[in-house]
Amino acid sequence: MRILVTGGAGYVGSVCVERLLAEGHTVTVVDDLSEGHRAAVALGAEFCIGNIGDSALLDALMAKARPEAVLHFAGSTLVGESMENPLKYFQNNTANGIALLQAAAAGVEKFIFSSTCAVYGEPETVPIAETAPRRPVNPYGASKLMMEQSMEWQAQATGMDCVALRYFNAAGASENFGEHHRHETHLIPCLLQTALGQRESFSLFGTDHPTPDGTCIRDYIHVSDLAAAHALALRPGISGPFNLGRGHGDSVREVIAACCEVTGQKISIEEKPAREGDPPELVAAAAKASAELSWKAEHTDIRKIVETAW
Repeated sequence: MRILVTGGAGYVGSVCVERLLAEGHTVTVVDDLSEGHRAAVALGAEFCIGNIGDSALLDALMAKARPEAVLHFAGSTLVGESMENPLKYFQNNTANGIALLQAAAAGVEKFIFSSTCAVYGEPETVPIAETAPRRPVNPYGASKLMMEQSMEWQAQATGMDCVALRYFNAAGASENFGEHHRHETHLIPCLLQTALGQRESFSLFGTDHPTPDGTCIRDYIHVSDLAAAHALALRPGISGPFNLGRGHGDSVREVIAACCEVTGQKISIEEKPAREGDPPELVAAAAKASAELSWKAEHTDIRKIVETAW
């Protein structure tokens, strides 16, 4: 299949491109390298540097690559930044995404979107099913939800297969590609950077949450498992939203312990007050992905996930 991958030089995008090439697909990557890295684009993929907000670039890409499917990873992902600069998120995640969806309207059979559990906001029940109310509490989640809604209406109007894959907490690395953010905020790489002496200490936000050890619980999903789900979602007839998670979570203290064990280092921790709007627990109900995609997380142990990242 001919596939256009936006954001294919980024963390999840690079691992997905690697997977798609291994399965024999023809892959074209477009990335503006504002966050991604040229070296993260797997050999064998065509690469175009540019921003999908550029309509002329999009038209040229569609004409040259003639994609049968689009995998859309490009976007902005920092919750805190979205609170400070919401318009950046509605431009990058919503407006640019709609421009891509419009360009894909002629000839593209499948549109797969890198979405997020942030569309749910603070859940009423855990684990969270796809039918849970979508009430995002920050511009990041809201911008992703608006893109999902645009896809839903486009699918209804045109019959295009539109798939929203709602990641929980992406983690780990493949053999060749992993996390390399210019401004790192994710838990596991921040802990590993502290173990390496690149940070003086790790900031632990909140120790009095209503969880067994007082710290937040999250569902960490290995990036290679995310890539597998994207490949499965390419099959004809697959559409709609899917949660991607292990179906169980680990607390921050449990992840800290795993990082200490894997690295053999004592990691300095600085306890700080909880952040406003930080849900105590976010865990996926992933039964729909299992039933309709024939997918399940293969990497289930947090220590093993940390090992790949390390």
